[in-house]
Amino acid sequence: MSAKARHDAAPRSRSVLFVLGLLCISLMAGLLYLATWQVQRRAWKLDLIARVEQRVSAASVPLPDGTSARRDDEYLKVVVDGRWLRDREVRVQAVTVKGPGFWVMTPLQVPDGRLVLVNRGFVTPQWSAAAEQPASIDADAPVRVTGLLRLSEPGGGFLRDNDAGAQRWYSRDVQAIASAQGLPLDKLSPWFVDADARTSPSADPALGPVGGLTVLRFHNSHLVYAITWYTLALMVAAAGWMVGRQEWSLRRRLPS
Repeated sequence: MSAKARHDAAPRSRSVLFVLGLLCISLMAGLLYLATWQVQRRAWKLDLIARVEQRVSAASVPLPDGTSARRDDEYLKVVVDGRWLRDREVRVQAVTVKGPGFWVMTPLQVPDGRLVLVNRGFVTPQWSAAAEQPASIDADAPVRVTGLLRLSEPGGGFLRDNDAGAQRWYSRDVQAIASAQGLPLDKLSPWFVDADARTSPSADPALGPVGGLTVLRFHNSHLVYAITWYTLALMVAAAGWMVGRQEWSLRRRLPS
């Protein structure tokens, strides 16, 4: 718009200014809310990273008691003794640094009667349980599992739902897997354990489960998002100020 056109323009009506002002305030409030939420999420994520780093570097502790999982227990380093229930084992689709394949989820029965699902590690689609060494598949041999405590992953993954009837698993859903495999739910731990390389020392996922592949990197772009939302809020405020300044200038030129 030319200077002459701006000079000759008529002021907007009060109703239009009210709508524009309400829209500007609402938009700014929404953007500021999003920005502040991202700041809070960043604080939560940094605290989570610090707590996880502390847990994975600490000494192993026994498997927690209880029938409900607490988020504060996730990534706790645990040690648990028991016996494998290999006839109740399932495979869950996975993609890792070693490529596509499966997590091998095997129930472990501990001496006090409890059951805990253990992610023994990653295998390729070509893996066969018969390829493992006999000592590692002896159902009567006691084993010691060390690894990280993980929360159940209900529902599914890879944009697909778990299909218990067809034994197609896309997430490590503790309750669903246990139910499908006929395990007593009243004795089931609500967590599963990601076994480390000491429990599953195989280096070749075609020969046996490879443990210790838990991903401990957490995406943290909250600061970038917060800056973006704050910047947009500032731009909206600047646009509102420019409109207000223009209206004030036009009204000053009106004949009294």
